Amino acid sequence: MSDTDSRQLAADDPGNAQTNVAAPAEPAPMSTGRSRSYTQRAGSAAFGWLTIVAICASGVALLLLGLRVGGALTAAIPGLPDAGPATTWALPVVRLISDGLATVTVGMLVTAAFLLPGDGRTVSPHGYLLLRRASAAALGWAAVALSLMVLTVSDLLGQPLETLKPATVVSFATTISQGQSLMLQAGLALTVALLARAGVSRGLAATVTILALVAVLPPAFTGHSAGAGNHQIAVTSLALHVLAAAVWIGGLVALLMVRRTRLLAEAAVRYSRLALGCFVAVTVSGLANAAVRLGAIDQLWLSRYGWLVLGKLAALLVLGVLGAAHRSRTLPALRAGKPWAFGRLAAGELTVFAATVGLAVALSRSPTPVPVSGIDADPITELLGFPMPSAPTAGNLLGQPLPDMFFLTLCAVGIGGYLAGVRRMHAGGHRWPIARTASWVGGMLLLAASTNLGVARYAYVLFSAHMAQHMVLSMLVPILLVGGAPVTLALRALRRPADPQVRGAREWLLIAVHSPVTKLLTHPLVALGIYTASLFGLYFSDLLGVLMRSHLGHLAMLTHFVVAGYLLFWVLIGVDPGRRRLPHPLLVVIHLASMMAHGFFGLVLMQTTTVIAPDWYIAVHPAWASPLLTDQKLGAGIAWAFGELPAVVVMIVLIRQWIRVDQREQARLDRAADRADATGEVDDLARYNAFLAEAGRGDGDPRSKARPDTH
Repeated sequence: MSDTDSRQLAADDPGNAQTNVAAPAEPAPMSTGRSRSYTQRAGSAAFGWLTIVAICASGVALLLLGLRVGGALTAAIPGLPDAGPATTWALPVVRLISDGLATVTVGMLVTAAFLLPGDGRTVSPHGYLLLRRASAAALGWAAVALSLMVLTVSDLLGQPLETLKPATVVSFATTISQGQSLMLQAGLALTVALLARAGVSRGLAATVTILALVAVLPPAFTGHSAGAGNHQIAVTSLALHVLAAAVWIGGLVALLMVRRTRLLAEAAVRYSRLALGCFVAVTVSGLANAAVRLGAIDQLWLSRYGWLVLGKLAALLVLGVLGAAHRSRTLPALRAGKPWAFGRLAAGELTVFAATVGLAVALSRSPTPVPVSGIDADPITELLGFPMPSAPTAGNLLGQPLPDMFFLTLCAVGIGGYLAGVRRMHAGGHRWPIARTASWVGGMLLLAASTNLGVARYAYVLFSAHMAQHMVLSMLVPILLVGGAPVTLALRALRRPADPQVRGAREWLLIAVHSPVTKLLTHPLVALGIYTASLFGLYFSDLLGVLMRSHLGHLAMLTHFVVAGYLLFWVLIGVDPGRRRLPHPLLVVIHLASMMAHGFFGLVLMQTTTVIAPDWYIAVHPAWASPLLTDQKLGAGIAWAFGELPAVVVMIVLIRQWIRVDQREQARLDRAADRADATGEVDDLARYNAFLAEAGRGDGDPRSKARPDTH
């Protein structure tokens, strides 16, 4: 960082500048103005420390109150193992510290990478400062995650800390899901701490931010939600809840570290839009998660857990009111040069946030009305997250929905964002083809149907239903989504930021489209290889059974089906900007190769005489179903026959595009010929025709006659 940047930071943030040293024991006399400035700075610092203490105190107070109300501090039962008071009290407090450090890390990274203006390809001096602070917070986060792992072992085994052996902790971290998630989180947090100091490019800052968001998630896939029934909603809603809350709270903390009024005013406007989305996400995901854990609406007032949920809802309502006050009062005050108005309201909002996080930690330690797991639990429900469905009928395939929060959110945001872009295009006087809108919306609705209707239930227990779902997700859905041209719409509808140094959604989208990774993935051979490898690699290895046993693995598998198909069909029939398109004859060849690979896969699968993923399908095989190999043969037939209609549709689209390209080229040549006739100039086509005519008369090489005789 340059000397100018350092001086600017020293002026904007005296508390972090090296020039702001402690006052000597006998200070020299100073003018009245300097004395007033020194007093204001001291008062501001005192106010800041008092605010931090108040925020931390509110979090701890509501944590302790929530633990008491939720029943997490009940006395140990005689005769059962007890971890002792040290673990009982330290575990929730350390969990609160871990969540706080994770939130602050995410918020500072999001602000540095996306909310503050940059300096060309690098972050701004203030962004650099936030990256360094985020590195320190992430390092503390990693250390606290390891401490939390030790306390969790002590709590689960009912063994005091002083009697724990290192081998026990290592075994927990490597073999138990909760230990693995905490170990993974610690490793990711440490990686964030190192990468945040590795450079100052804006691309690196964005990458580190995404990595920090991923590091928040691992504990969400264990605990109450992972063990509860219907984890299709419980796990995903908790993950969405944690992500949105981290960005919402952490972004506000990071804004309070920006001391320049102009930067704060501009960043606060961008944060306000982000916070509104986070508020909606936190509300919807929190209600969905609470519904799964409570089981019935009356448990809100009949159970201790419900009382804590009501407390969180009340805090969320207060936060919504404070957010509205930010948008209506403090943002205009910031523009008018009054940063203290924003600071006071933000401090109050963070106090409520801290109390809410304290309640959330207490909820994670409190027993739920719906048991998480038990000795008498149905083993099928433990595996699937829902009871074994009855024999499939047309009504059951469509009328027994299995809501999945991930795909429901993805489809709702995808349709809403697309229609908003179309509306903005029309408002600006530009037309957008109705066929593209219908294609995108149809693809999203088909994606939602295949992952949330009754067929999603049977895809867990029947190989044939799983294969039908696979074919829809990898062929029909991607073709419709590619036809919607979402990138083209986004680039036309998204607005450029007023500050050229700010990268908005459009700028980041352009960077992603033209990035080396995108160019590699959209290479025709790579896209074809990914699509083909998905077929053979999944079903002729042990990967399918591994992914089916994990909700996260199952989500990753279904998402991969859509992405792999999207890449292939974007290469074949896509119109969005990106890698330069191949000539249509080569595209036809690639399409024929994909059809041959798909057909060959179906034939090989039909001839297979061993059960695929036997550890999974034997465990969940329904009593009413046909034998495993019979059902597998049916699935192979679906895979072999399903690709015919989509392949024909793609071929028709390819030929149609080929004809249009030829027509446009011919029209261009005709226009050039017309201009040549009007001006008397010889165009390229006329020159080429003259060349061919000269060669056809047999007078030798016409190019030799154009050369002068040098002998």
